[in-house]
Amino acid sequence: MKRKPTLVEALLPIVFLIVIIAVGILKYGADPQIPLLMATIVAAALGKYLGYTWSEMEKGIVETILPATQAILIQMIIGVIIGTWIVAGIVPTMIYYGLQIISPGFFLLASTVLCSIVSLATGSSWTTAGTVGIALLGVGEVLGIPTAFTAGAIISGAYFGDKLSPLSDTTNLAAAVSGTTLFEHIRNMMKTTIPTYCVALVLYTGIGLRYLGRELNTEEIYKLLHILEQEFVIHPVLLLPPILVIVMVALKTPAVPGLTLGGLLGAIFAFFIQHKDFGVILEASQYGYKATTGYELADKLLSRGGLQSMMFTVSLIIVAMAFGGVVEKIKVLETIEERLITFTKTTGSLILTTVLSCIFCNATLPEQYLSILIPGRMFKDRYRKKGLDPRVLSRILEDSGTMSSALIPWNTCGAFMYATLGVYPFAYLPFAFFNVLSPLIAIISGFFGIGMIKLEEEKKEVEA
Repeated sequence: MKRKPTLVEALLPIVFLIVIIAVGILKYGADPQIPLLMATIVAAALGKYLGYTWSEMEKGIVETILPATQAILIQMIIGVIIGTWIVAGIVPTMIYYGLQIISPGFFLLASTVLCSIVSLATGSSWTTAGTVGIALLGVGEVLGIPTAFTAGAIISGAYFGDKLSPLSDTTNLAAAVSGTTLFEHIRNMMKTTIPTYCVALVLYTGIGLRYLGRELNTEEIYKLLHILEQEFVIHPVLLLPPILVIVMVALKTPAVPGLTLGGLLGAIFAFFIQHKDFGVILEASQYGYKATTGYELADKLLSRGGLQSMMFTVSLIIVAMAFGGVVEKIKVLETIEERLITFTKTTGSLILTTVLSCIFCNATLPEQYLSILIPGRMFKDRYRKKGLDPRVLSRILEDSGTMSSALIPWNTCGAFMYATLGVYPFAYLPFAFFNVLSPLIAIISGFFGIGMIKLEEEKKEVEA
């Protein structure tokens, strides 16, 4: 006979996951796949003890992995895009022009704003990081900006649009789950999103001032520019593929065919403009571009990409989803969530519990859609009983579920950013100011009653 786990039993695989990952990553510098696999084994053993068959748990794993297949496909395509865009001279062209127009003092600020514009236009943090993010990372490294700072700025800008754009999947999902309309949801998010974003911009400006007036190593910059000119044809026409990809995504072209066309354009430009052999293009698409200029900085910047570069991330997603599938199937999360609801007696505690639940789901069911969907369904009635408008719930889901996903290494978003930018999420976490501050501001708003729209106010607005 199957039964639900007690709270202590439900916490066993979660606590084991936290401990084994902490020991594996922090003490031994291990990758998270094997610790996650070990935690999955513990969860499966608990499921067996609770009366579940392996077939039932395996079905839970498959059902959880299936929705992530599109994300896996997109990651593989982004890997191909990076490889083809480097061999085509597209990324080198963006770096070339970027080095000449961006100063170190305002680089982080400019990077955040640029990524914000692109992500607002596309609604996709992944597309933003995989296109302009790659180029900005290279520019920042040449300017002497620590990669963790640059990655944090890129993440902040990319998720600003992911949160506010009407084209974003998470924006639409949060509105739908909470029971409000899309544009009401976006308007309400402005109350906390804009102040949080402004604080993040101030912090990036403050960090940038440390580099303002610093003497640049112009010799290194000129050397890199010279090598880029030697190795690639540099021309403004090479900016066309990223612009087209951004436009296609903005026009709601499906992500997989839209991004695939971007990779194809890279291959075409590599063949006709850079005069690269077809075999070289295939090599770059599969294994990434391998720069051999003899100049260490250039080789480091340009040796990246390829489908194989994403296989680490793909394996991480599959193992993480396997763990999530087991714990959801054996009702571990349901037991924990039922207990959490008992702590939602005040508005502040309800907001705090929602935020923590979203972050918890991002860590245990490592997919940002689930971190919005599950807490949204669980707390929807609770918000109404508190007399809170659905717009409050939709905003909190975005502030915590969407924003925290890129900060967890084994989440699909965190794993993607690591594979794309090459910076570990725990390294850029302290500098992804917008993402870190958003859940904190959400909690503060709950305890101080900021932006807590009552259901009665909704009726007044309709009558007005």
